[in-house]
Amino acid sequence: MNRIRQTIFIALLSTIASCYNPGGGFMPASGRGFTYISTSMQPLTVTVVDVRTQKAFFSMEIPPGQQLTFNFLPGGGDDPVSTPDRMVYAVWVAGTQDGKLDNQLTCPPAAARRIDVDIRKGPIWPEPDATTRLRTDREADQPPPSMPQDGKVSTKSSSIPDN
Repeated sequence: MNRIRQTIFIALLSTIASCYNPGGGFMPASGRGFTYISTSMQPLTVTVVDVRTQKAFFSMEIPPGQQLTFNFLPGGGDDPVSTPDRMVYAVWVAGTQDGKLDNQLTCPPAAARRIDVDIRKGPIWPEPDATTRLRTDREADQPPPSMPQDGKVSTKSSSIPDN
């Protein structure tokens, strides 16, 4: 029974430790990934620069209410000198702590890259949700009026007791 508890505890701990958040997760470390959350009042642009050439190889204006999460993986690049590593990233709804980083590109080695974070002029309001029904005062959107065949309409309020 002790062995089962230990296995469950290790599995739970490894799940918690793999979370992404701006503070670094349960066990923060320099190689665990980066999360930048953009808000309406603080819209962010994240740029990753190759310091050898001072040219950006990745730049993204993060929409308000979204977050950019990325990580650098050693190896797997297409050129062993200029781009030996890979950068994996995803844009999620702000507050997402776990998920698959499903986009990737090759990138310079760790000693040759710099992350620049710029705050754009705000406020920038997110696009309204198209599925949300907005209130209108058009007659077609109002409920039908009560009709005589619907029954008698009470003139008393049921929320205020009579004395």
